[in-house]
Amino acid sequence: MAEVSLSLHLISDATGETLNAIARATVVQFEHARIFYHRWSLIRSRLQLHRVIEGIELEPGPVLSTLVDRGLRAELQTACQRLGVPLVHVLDPVLGMLAKQVGEPAGDRPGRQYRLDDDYFRRIDAMHYVLAHDDGQASAGIAEADVVLVGVSRSSKTPTSFYLANRGVKAANVPLVPNLPLPTALETVPCPVIGLTVEVDRLVEIRRNRLRVIGAAEQPSGAVARNGEYADREAVAAELVWARRLCTEHGWPVIDVTRRSIEETAAAVLQHIEAWHTRRQVKTPQRQAAQRQVKASEPST
Repeated sequence: MAEVSLSLHLISDATGETLNAIARATVVQFEHARIFYHRWSLIRSRLQLHRVIEGIELEPGPVLSTLVDRGLRAELQTACQRLGVPLVHVLDPVLGMLAKQVGEPAGDRPGRQYRLDDDYFRRIDAMHYVLAHDDGQASAGIAEADVVLVGVSRSSKTPTSFYLANRGVKAANVPLVPNLPLPTALETVPCPVIGLTVEVDRLVEIRRNRLRVIGAAEQPSGAVARNGEYADREAVAAELVWARRLCTEHGWPVIDVTRRSIEETAAAVLQHIEAWHTRRQVKTPQRQAAQRQVKASEPST
């Protein structure tokens, strides 16, 4: 089948994250489509919408929209009909269903999911926490964490921690380094501890790339870099085995991140957090946040 090129216009009255997620989830299902994205965010006035319509006229293609203002929606609908391009308001089916269940019409205020509420400030607080507790820093503050991620160098601890922070989860991460003691606070931390691991060949490749970027003379932070062991396959394999055994000894679950995206790793972490709290029947704001994120991370069918 020949490749098909397509302009796809994503029009949002907020940040556009919802449309970006929908586009990513759907476009990947088409192997022969070459998509040119046109992202139009924070569209809240007629003047802004007219500029969007001019862009659609220049490069016609399907339109996905999350506009909630009825006047802007009607004008966009008319323009798309005139230009002969399909338009889908992606939130309509869900809003319609919920309106029937709740018994009241949906509001027309854009960007309401980005209100400066408790969830928003929890995310900001979590981001500050991750910055202060990255790569084993400020170990005394581990007791305040919602989860602690442990693993060898370059096992995705930091990016996973930052992704979790954006979900309002305080994630500390601690590097596992052979012959170096664990922080004492890790032995009594009142939250789940989860290990991250990766297949040896993939880790060797990541570490060698890292060395090329920073220069072989500079020692990677927290790494077993002595005598060239940092990217040596045999040494890396032994390091991974040691780290997994350490996690087993402490009863810490381990997630293999080799073929997982950061989003998928974070979803698995959230499931472990929920399971940890369920075993202890703990009811906290952090558990409730984890429950919401687990549900949001479950794959759609």
